[in-house]
Amino acid sequence: MLIQCGRFELLLERPLVMGIVNVTPDSFSDGGRFAAADDAIAHARSLISEGADILDIGGESTRPGAEPVDAAQEWRRIAPVLEALGGSGVPLSVDTRHAAVMRKALDLGADMINDVHGFLGDGAVDAVAGSSAALCVMHMRGDPRTMQKAPVYADVVDEVLGFLRSRVQVLRDAGVCAARLLVDPGIGFGKTLDDNLALLAASARFAQLAPLLVGVSRKSMIGQLTGQAMHDRLAGSIAGALAAVAHGASVVRVHDVAATRAALAVWSAIDDAARQASTCKAGEPARK
Repeated sequence: MLIQCGRFELLLERPLVMGIVNVTPDSFSDGGRFAAADDAIAHARSLISEGADILDIGGESTRPGAEPVDAAQEWRRIAPVLEALGGSGVPLSVDTRHAAVMRKALDLGADMINDVHGFLGDGAVDAVAGSSAALCVMHMRGDPRTMQKAPVYADVVDEVLGFLRSRVQVLRDAGVCAARLLVDPGIGFGKTLDDNLALLAASARFAQLAPLLVGVSRKSMIGQLTGQAMHDRLAGSIAGALAAVAHGASVVRVHDVAATRAALAVWSAIDDAARQASTCKAGEPARK
């Protein structure tokens, strides 16, 4: 299986690691450390050196309670970063919900569009359909300002699954081939802790729609489960990434690329050995 991702074809022979580049002054995870373009570019190159398979560049914070940013400001933030990294050798994803930003990013060479609104915005489907970029369809209840104000679902897995299925179909009807699509259940985007756990446990169901991208890195659910503050959540974030992969995720979106790659390498080796042992045992002749 592979993902058609702009200039790249990404083979899913192993889990892929997407490194996060927040070009924002108000990110929940890094508090604006990379808001300046030069700092963001240096950080992105550091993530590449750590083994990032994809970079996800965002110019609008979508943390709970975040105020919206207009398309013009968002583009001013990310354009120099996207341009500087064009020859970096890794696919460049742009995290945006604005159709105008999608169009400009694709014109500048973006390989993926990652939309927290599932391409529901005016003009979003038209902006991306004719490109060769990969498209990540995410679920979010409400918007960042309101999404964590007592979200309620009758059945969170069925509702999120139904939304993603419908948005995938809209994109397919617009001419987008299946190889360009990924889905993301939107952990922490309008969900309670129990909702997030239910969605992660059901990862295999989401992976039946399209390759599954999951982001749990440093999120509040890690803090709720461990009692740890933001910058002490590395171990919990890695555990979440491994659990997501074990249940069917093909891509994990993370802040800590090197640590996640190392953990996945160990987990994958053990998992491969277990599968080989199971296959050999199944092929053994029956004992008399």
